[in-house]
Amino acid sequence: MNRSPLRVCVVGDDLVAGVGDPRSLGWVGRVAARTRTEQGAPAASVLPLGVPGEGTAALRERWQPEVARRRSGGDDRLVVGLGCVDAVQGTSLARSRLNLADVLDDAARAALPAFVVGPPPPADPSLQAAVGELDGGWADVAARRGVPYVDCFAPLLDHEAWHADLAVGDGVHPGQAGYGLLAWLVLHGGWHPWLGLQPPV
Repeated sequence: MNRSPLRVCVVGDDLVAGVGDPRSLGWVGRVAARTRTEQGAPAASVLPLGVPGEGTAALRERWQPEVARRRSGGDDRLVVGLGCVDAVQGTSLARSRLNLADVLDDAARAALPAFVVGPPPPADPSLQAAVGELDGGWADVAARRGVPYVDCFAPLLDHEAWHADLAVGDGVHPGQAGYGLLAWLVLHGGWHPWLGLQPPV
């Protein structure tokens, strides 16, 4: 039986845009390259729509018209990639939770299955605490709606290779190794089952 082609729109901030990656792939490009059928053909059109420096308030306002222009009318999906902008801007946890809740609720009303990728830890210890709090709040918002959530914070908090990669750059944006770690977490965080695909062996 033929199925509608998958089209996945990925909205978010710097990390979705792949800022800092010398190969200009980010985690989104790496995940897209591994999103294949059992025969090895690309299984989805993965469209990165990242805006550097964007917090959840701005994301909530802009995602619908951007995604609407790219919907195929077939099997369309939404990925929300979260970063540390809300922590940098001092957005309250309650407001950040509400912003994500609004995005996910609007996606549900638009019959657009959603998947959330949480924020990784920045190098700055003072910022880490705020990002960790946001991560827990966002995970709860997703769980309450039955939306898959990939935890990138706890697995990378004490990960030597992650912090070594951040140290080469600005402490927030990883390079090739760091984006590879993020892609691995997404690919092993329920990505293929969410798309109805068999995970690669």
